[in-house]
Amino acid sequence: MISPINVDFVRTPVTLKIVAFFFLSITFFYFGYHWFDGFNQLTFFSDSQSPNPFVTLSPNYNKSFNIPALIDHHPPPVAAAPHPIAPPVAAVTDSIVPPVAAAAVNDSIAPPVAAVNDSAVPPVAAVNNSVVPPVAAAASDSIVKFGIVNENGSMSDEFEVGDMNVSDWVNETNKVGGSSASDYAKSVIKKFEVCPLSMSEYIPCLDNVDAIRKLKSTEKGERFERHCPEKGGGLNCLVPSPKGYRTPIIWPRSRDEVWYNNVPHTRLVEDKGGQNWITRDNDKFKFPGGGTQFIHGADEYLDHISRIIPGITFGQHIRVVLDVGCGVASFGAYLLSRNVLTMSVAPKDVHENQIQFALERGVPAMAAAFATRRLLYPSQAFDLMHCSRCRINWTRDDGILLLEVNRMLRAGGYFVWAAQPVYKHGEVLREQWEEMLNLTTRLCWKFLKKDGYIAIWQKPFDNSCYINREAGTKPPLCDSSDDPDNVWYVDLKACISRLPENGNRANVTRWPARLQSPPNRLQSIKMDAFMSRNELFKAESKYWDAIIDNYVSFLDWKKLTLRNVMDMRAGFGGFAAALINQNLSSWVMNVVPVSGPNTLPVIYDRGLIGAMHDWCEAFDTYPRTYDLLHAANLLSVERKRCSLSSIMLEMDRILRPGGRAYIRDSLEIMEELQEIGKAMGWHVTLRDTAEGPYARYRVLVCDKNQLGT
Repeated sequence: MISPINVDFVRTPVTLKIVAFFFLSITFFYFGYHWFDGFNQLTFFSDSQSPNPFVTLSPNYNKSFNIPALIDHHPPPVAAAPHPIAPPVAAVTDSIVPPVAAAAVNDSIAPPVAAVNDSAVPPVAAVNNSVVPPVAAAASDSIVKFGIVNENGSMSDEFEVGDMNVSDWVNETNKVGGSSASDYAKSVIKKFEVCPLSMSEYIPCLDNVDAIRKLKSTEKGERFERHCPEKGGGLNCLVPSPKGYRTPIIWPRSRDEVWYNNVPHTRLVEDKGGQNWITRDNDKFKFPGGGTQFIHGADEYLDHISRIIPGITFGQHIRVVLDVGCGVASFGAYLLSRNVLTMSVAPKDVHENQIQFALERGVPAMAAAFATRRLLYPSQAFDLMHCSRCRINWTRDDGILLLEVNRMLRAGGYFVWAAQPVYKHGEVLREQWEEMLNLTTRLCWKFLKKDGYIAIWQKPFDNSCYINREAGTKPPLCDSSDDPDNVWYVDLKACISRLPENGNRANVTRWPARLQSPPNRLQSIKMDAFMSRNELFKAESKYWDAIIDNYVSFLDWKKLTLRNVMDMRAGFGGFAAALINQNLSSWVMNVVPVSGPNTLPVIYDRGLIGAMHDWCEAFDTYPRTYDLLHAANLLSVERKRCSLSSIMLEMDRILRPGGRAYIRDSLEIMEELQEIGKAMGWHVTLRDTAEGPYARYRVLVCDKNQLGT
């Protein structure tokens, strides 16, 4: 018999609610388990208590999707993890670092130092210009932290890029079907036509005949300066190689001989053969190492300079040199063996192809002219500047051309002049010598010595001499508002560029220490970063060291023919420094785009060379100049200003047949770049970075046809 007390208990409202809740729970569990089993599930961390936690794979694993179409151009702010298991890798707060200050702020420095826009390191401190701590992963001793901002919010060079496993690099060159997130036209890019053979040495901004004809005057050399085609009138075809073109002879043999068919011009042989510049020997040009003023060879000439002025220590205090009117660049070619990097310049004039010969030899060079505008190099760039019969009237217009030399010459730097007024004594030549002495005195240059056919001056170390000159002495000091590093389409100025008074002088350490030493001028670079520039500098260097080490180790870069290299967005020059650290037999033209901060002074202070440039226009060099082009986070920035196809056609023009381009950039533009590359006849391979297949960045490796276009 059931007790009344127990029956009453069962009938109580509380008991009935408990029983009902129990049956409802069983019911929901049953339906959830059996009816929703086939739906896609989220990814959760396993609750395993093993010491090595794992991640449960999503049912979407290993399925193909149209990745570019899924990219959200305006993603909402990402919220921080509510209960982070491990501390954020780059816990940056507004009180320590402004948004994106840990890297290239506003896409301005390449490569972004905290890997905000690059590919080998995951975004660390900034996402879409917002400071967002990364979502922490499960705690484990095996987790490798990425980044260059430590847990305290300060910059650190203790970070890892991650090893590169070539087997994990997947060729993704096939176009992804469906809609695309990129903004370019949906029409298929047709194959680009080949330009006429007459354009095999075409330099768009120097061969613009129509623009040159319209010049009001050419008496000051205006025709040798940049006159680029108007918008829409640029290169739209592939510049061909000359008939019989062959793979260039490798360095160091190329210093002394090159294939005739690669630069099939005999004008220099006819004009300068007797001066030991260049000779032809069957299918080759040969370079004996001579010059107009160094008939006994470039090596003896360099020794002569060192004997005249013992303070000129090549490869130590003298690291970066400008050779004006370089001929075939034997002066710079022989300085390379003394650890001196020379920018050899000459206009594209009647002695055509001087620069082309220099580049074919594997010697740094670019077309440039002392005429009416500043050259594309910063102030205080060169430790020594050299002019051997460079056919420049330095004293014209009250010395405006020598004032440009003064702007580019480092404080305490040397000017070496080897010309007829130095050693000949005809009346006209004697007058020219007196004019030169008078001008250099007014410039406060110290005349050191004249020996044989060489005269040498030294620039002062500070402004004291300029300030103490007699009132009214010309040329005057430039106004304090003048920026001597502003060089893009800037007219020459008849004034003396001031040396810095704030302590950020361009006085640098000796080579090779200066390569890794943050220079004083680093502090004067105009960029949106309010943290330690020295730490940014060191972090960028270590970043590229890690990436180039991977390239050398896994892609056999030391087996490639890498001699002439261009970094199209050079930042502080970390990429070039990394190549030097790897002892690769190459030199790098470091290009600083006008669309970002002017870091060119830092590059020169490191003992490297480069130039300012706008990639919406053509570069001042001959076709087939470079073995390797490197572009990190450049094209996604420049496509806001000009078309990607125009930039890539220019890349094809200056890349030699068999050369290679590495484009490290955002995933959203890779589809367009692949189509353009294939339309140019390149073999393109889209590769993941060490960050993995889900990163927003990729490396597009492009190989130009070995036989040329």
